[in-house]
Amino acid sequence: MMTNAKEIRLVDLDDDGVDRAFRADVLTGLAQGQKAIPARWFYDERGSALFEDITGVSEYYPTRSETEILESRGAEFAELIGPGRAVVEFGSGSSVKTPLLLSAIKPDAYVPLDISGDFLRAAAADLSAKFPHLSVYPVEADFTKKVELPAEVASTPKLGFFPGSTIGNMVPRTAVDLLREMRKTLGDGAMLLIGMDLIKDTDVLEAAYDDAQGVTAAFNLNLLERINRELSGTIPVEKFRHEARWVDIFARIEMHLVAQEDVSFTVSGREFAMQAGETIHTENSHKFSKRSSNTLLLAGHWTPVEHWTDARRRFSLILANASIPRSAP
Repeated sequence: MMTNAKEIRLVDLDDDGVDRAFRADVLTGLAQGQKAIPARWFYDERGSALFEDITGVSEYYPTRSETEILESRGAEFAELIGPGRAVVEFGSGSSVKTPLLLSAIKPDAYVPLDISGDFLRAAAADLSAKFPHLSVYPVEADFTKKVELPAEVASTPKLGFFPGSTIGNMVPRTAVDLLREMRKTLGDGAMLLIGMDLIKDTDVLEAAYDDAQGVTAAFNLNLLERINRELSGTIPVEKFRHEARWVDIFARIEMHLVAQEDVSFTVSGREFAMQAGETIHTENSHKFSKRSSNTLLLAGHWTPVEHWTDARRRFSLILANASIPRSAP
């Protein structure tokens, strides 16, 4: 029982209980020449659980690398961030890294935001048990838009926490938009602790998104299963395969679902067809240098304060201050 938690739900549902944004994104994306569905829709309850499984496979280094930073730099976090903030975690998932941060900085409150309500509630309950004196306010919401935070933390200075390099899932324009929305959500005087994956050898990158056990493939294909289940889809999932590829010009891994033969199907009563070899683009994972990460943050109205990396320099955590938007240099 979450005796120290208050749940808030901000998801817009149709009369049939389906997230309106999910339906709109899928129908719009499947109608495009290059079919594409935003990566945030991976995270239904099963997708969220599969992603947690991905973080444990040997090829997937980001979680281990980021955890190493969180475990080793706690004193530095505490000094730069200070106590008494409300930690607002964007896309909290299972919040497995969060206890390391909360233990280091001693916040007044924790506000996990996630679009997967069932997973969010389970994770919030677990964290409440670990920190019984911490006020927890789980908010089921699409954090890519400005979120009204609980009134209980309105006057508390905020620390945004965005681990896992989720920012890399977005093209630069969308990433900047998101950072600006985070700036609005968190308000003046806020700080942001954000994970960004670093550029490295192609073999290491592609293996991380196409593990030998096939967990990432199952995660990718689960998006089609979700569409069939929630949007009355008839997609022949068995006729698609997972593919991960490095695209150097964009400095990113792309994940696709490839039709292995000609297929036709319906989603929410609309008809679609794909030829053999045609793909649904489901995820980008951009990789950064120190300079490119700084540029992105500054464009999003955040001023970098400190960068940390793991011992193998594969992953970075960056602390930034909310900056005042300017119209000129």
